[in-house]
Parts: sequence; structure tokens; C-alpha cells
Amino acid sequence: MSTNDFNCQLYSYKDSLQSFAFSFTRDNDDANDLVQDTMLKAINYAEHFKPGTNFKAWLYTIMKNTFINNYRRSTRTNSILTVTDEITSDKLHYSASVNDSDGKFVMEDIYKALGKLQPEYYVPFLKYFEGYKYYEIAEQLNIPIGTVKTRIHVARQLLKKSLKMHQQTVMDAKVA
Repeated sequence: MSTNDFNCQLYSYKDSLQSFAFSFTRDNDDANDLVQDTMLKAINYAEHFKPGTNFKAWLYTIMKNTFINNYRRSTRTNSILTVTDEITSDKLHYSASVNDSDGKFVMEDIYKALGKLQPEYYVPFLKYFEGYKYYEIAEQLNIPIGTVKTRIHVARQLLKKSLKMHQQTVMDAKVA
């Protein structure tokens, strides 16, 4: 399928994508953003579309996965920012002192540990951390999904080993 044919076919489904997006988001602006993200991903991954298969279903799958990934990212962000425990002055003082002094050094150590990873481990791990699914990473890097899983696992193990010195600090913070 030529690029022009692909783009024409993509644009012809814009209205149905809009309706489908609204069923997820229940908000016009969010639905517009979701349609735009879906169309952009479809264009970026056009070479992965197999001619003769259902184009509309392929687009709907992209949209559904995009919505789910965005939802997970926002849930993860909101759960980090949500405070459920009452913060006492003791905890606040401890947190402020730990964040001020240790936090900077911990982050430096994390960046150093990430920097030591070889690119074949770093790239899949970073994409997974950003919220991409294994199959999306496999498609982007053009490697088998099993290889993606293995590389992410190895990256975790290497990072865990590099950051072992901070494990006790984390355990102490949980107890306090």
C-alpha cells in the first residue's frame, strides 16, 4: 500500500476513531488527543500493517493500547503524588532531611548505574520504564519479544546489584 493510499484510508476512519475515543475518555478534548496520538502512531508504524487485514481493527487496537498505556502512566503518577497517611511532624522532618541530603546522592547513583548499562539493556529498560509494553518495545527495536523480556530482566538485575548499597536505606525509611 502506498503512503498516499495509507494516509487516505487512515483519514477516512477519523470520525469512527473519534467516536471510539469518546467512549473511552468521555471528554471531547481528551478524545481529540487520543485520536491524534492514534493517528500519529499508525503513521509511525505503517510498515507494520499487513495488507489484506482489517485496517479499522488495527487502528482500534492502537487506540485501545494507547488509552490503556496513558491510563497506567497517569495512575502511576497519581499514586506517587497521592498521600494517604497522615504526615506527622516527625515524619515530615525525617523526610525533609532524607530528601535533602540522601536523595541527591541516590539519584546520582541511579543515573550512574543506568549509564553503566550497555545500550542493548538500557534502551529496552528505559522504554519499559516509560510505560511501553513488551510487544511495543519489540516492534520499535525490531527484536523478538523474548529478547526484550530477557534484556529488561538483566537490566533490573544489574541495577539491583549496582544499587545494593541503598537497599538498607530504603528499608530504614519504610520502618520510620
